[in-house]
Amino acid sequence: QVHLVQSGGGLVQAGGSLRLSCADSESAFSTYAVGWFRQAPGKEHEFVGAISGSTGKTYYGDSVKGRCTIARDNAKGTVYLEMNNLKPEDTAVYYCASGPYVDSMRSYYHEGGYDDWGQGSQVTVSS
Repeated sequence: QVHLVQSGGGLVQAGGSLRLSCADSESAFSTYAVGWFRQAPGKEHEFVGAISGSTGKTYYGDSVKGRCTIARDNAKGTVYLEMNNLKPEDTAVYYCASGPYVDSMRSYYHEGGYDDWGQGSQVTVSS
């Protein structure tokens, strides 16, 4: 069973960068698509990006496109989310998620397509 553990996050100044990690020790994790979502106070979950488990192709939300990179290291069972040129509006709790059917359903952008979720990482961007 996939069990996602997140690390990273914290307080960052505007214009700075951060890297979040999402890890799982199960070998199947390397074959699953992994998505990143965020939730700001009073707002709904927002798609940040995703990486395919089958092709490695990445997908990004419009609000972070050009500032965000998702990569995976299957040897370490870890997926990384890197963001640069951070803005105060990037402040949110960030979640990683994975699932065995995201690739086949091509449901990268929809949180309902994911089965397992990390515990969340608070990211606060100060102006």
